[in-house]
Amino acid sequence: MDGFSFSNIHFGETLLRSTLSFFTILVLARVIGKKQLSQLTFFHYITGITIGSIAAEVSTQHDTDYWDGFIALICWTLLTLLISFLTLNFTKIRILVDDRPTILIQNGTIIKKGMKKARIHVDELGMLLREQGIFSFSEVHYAIFETNGELSVLKKPAFANATKPDVKADLSLPPHLPTEIIRNGLLLKENLEELDLTEEWVLHKLKKKHVELKDVYFAQVLQDNSLYISLNNKDD
Repeated sequence: MDGFSFSNIHFGETLLRSTLSFFTILVLARVIGKKQLSQLTFFHYITGITIGSIAAEVSTQHDTDYWDGFIALICWTLLTLLISFLTLNFTKIRILVDDRPTILIQNGTIIKKGMKKARIHVDELGMLLREQGIFSFSEVHYAIFETNGELSVLKKPAFANATKPDVKADLSLPPHLPTEIIRNGLLLKENLEELDLTEEWVLHKLKKKHVELKDVYFAQVLQDNSLYISLNNKDD
């Protein structure tokens, strides 16, 4: 290829820049916090892209001074933290940065003004509803377009899923989470102790199911103290 030469490849410098940029981004991501992932508003989306672009520029563009790029990353991080602090403590600034949620359907009626503000047409709204398993607009009482681009839906009572109080089901809290107690034919004694269960209790449960401990690949104590058991495959 014309103009190509291995002497043009700055392997060592690229490796060093990439390594430094990687750990810089890692530290900055921890400083900024989980909000970048769990509440990705338009502002946080743009911030993440920009910081990533700066890191990529620093890693690959040898004409860019590393410390200039490093300072730019620090500045963007500090500005992001400042805006996050301001939006957390001042409602008007939060509205200015993240905007408000927009009502698209109210009392079963599509709100044209809200659709126009969110720049969404009816076909897109229908798609967002179908993603939540709703295929008819008649099922929707309220639909709100959130600042992170997701659609929150309140169904009409006739179409809402029944809750445990509706069917008078047991509302008592489970005593524990489903917990693994057998793996590859071996009892996990630490987990049994946490559940205040004994080895004899487990063996009794297995005996009632006509199962031997050595044949169990995986077993889990469920919330009602019953056992989920998966046996070893005969072909393994």
